[in-house]
Amino acid sequence: QVQLVESGGGLVQAGGSLRLSCAASGGTFSTYVMGWFRQAPGKEREFVAVVDWFGGNTDYADSVKGRFTVSRDNYKNMVYLHMNALKPEDTALYYCAALIRFGNYMSHDEKQYTYWGQGTQVTVSS
Repeated sequence: QVQLVESGGGLVQAGGSLRLSCAASGGTFSTYVMGWFRQAPGKEREFVAVVDWFGGNTDYADSVKGRFTVSRDNYKNMVYLHMNALKPEDTALYYCAALIRFGNYMSHDEKQYTYWGQGTQVTVSS
């Protein structure tokens, strides 16, 4: 069983920055593709970013490209989401998730992710 715990959310003004962290325990972290998703009030959960096993490859939703950076530390079993130039539309509950069933495939599909954290709230004020 894999446990994921997000932290680092908070209230920030537009244009500001935050770094989200996701701590993983259980299983073999270095063999999980790790994704970040978010869900705004009244909206469906959406893909934000994904990083492969070794951190060498990443992908992003168009809405965050150039502003967000995903990274991981396999020695610490951590994955991070660095968010810059935040906008009010980035306000959401942010989740990290582990994909364990499709090898080193960087999926954008939340249905393919097996383990999820509880989420951390990010609120961006205008």
